[in-house]
Amino acid sequence: MAAGSGDYSDGSVKLESKEKVKEPEMFRVVLHNDNYTTMDFVVEVLMKVFHMPAAKATQVMLDVHKKGAGICGTYTFDIAVTKVEEVHLMAKEKEFPLRCTYERA
Repeated sequence: MAAGSGDYSDGSVKLESKEKVKEPEMFRVVLHNDNYTTMDFVVEVLMKVFHMPAAKATQVMLDVHKKGAGICGTYTFDIAVTKVEEVHLMAKEKEFPLRCTYERA
């Protein structure tokens, strides 16, 4: 057999080196308050895009309204970007200026 072909007839044991897998970086998706987007529409967005139950969506909407911003969830980069785009598309269809962003968690 050729050298390096896996023949360990000399009794040696090959140890497998395991590479550590790095956890993906996470991003928070945030909705921002404005003076035009209706509360009902914000709840609708939270339920459709972020799959929140009505009670949770209402609570996040109240955070957006009272605090100026509300956290919709924490996701990997690609999913966070997709969620932000979905929110902006829904808002554009209804002609609301709803702003949604992502930030490092």
